[in-house]
Amino acid sequence: MPSIEQIDYNGIYNVKKLLMVLANLAPYTPNIEKLSAEMQLNRASTLKYLHYLNKAALTNQLLVPNKGMSLLTKPEKVYLNNSNLIYALNVDDASANIGNVRETFFFNQLKVRHDVNLPKSGDFLIDKKYTFEVGGKGKSFEQIKDLKNSFVVADDIEMGIGNKIPLWLFGLMY
Repeated sequence: MPSIEQIDYNGIYNVKKLLMVLANLAPYTPNIEKLSAEMQLNRASTLKYLHYLNKAALTNQLLVPNKGMSLLTKPEKVYLNNSNLIYALNVDDASANIGNVRETFFFNQLKVRHDVNLPKSGDFLIDKKYTFEVGGKGKSFEQIKDLKNSFVVADDIEMGIGNKIPLWLFGLMY
């Protein structure tokens, strides 16, 4: 990292510490002031380190549509880049929240070829057109029932019906 970004070795320690904090909180809706206080950093450094983690493909940042990605932009939510990192960075597998694993997997698969943002309702807005709500097999359309182009992505189902799509199908997106 020091060869690519202007960061000292103390900064690397803080980036690693931030990654471990995020691993236990993701998906995390950042409160930069609280996070900065916990990390004992200033706001600018915390945002810079969040940017470095995103640039290094260790995290994914969910932004509202039409809001640019810059060092000063606070992400609306921060996810780990992929579901394997959730298990690798958590102390015990029991602490991994299955809802987080589902959303992280979905985000990871769609971001490769699509624009992924935070919608007003639902979990993800894809290409500023399609709204997705991610959950288990009992997940209902309640949160997105009035939205056009809305879908439920459900885990633990083999086949979809109507606007309910099995989560495993998104693993074939690459």
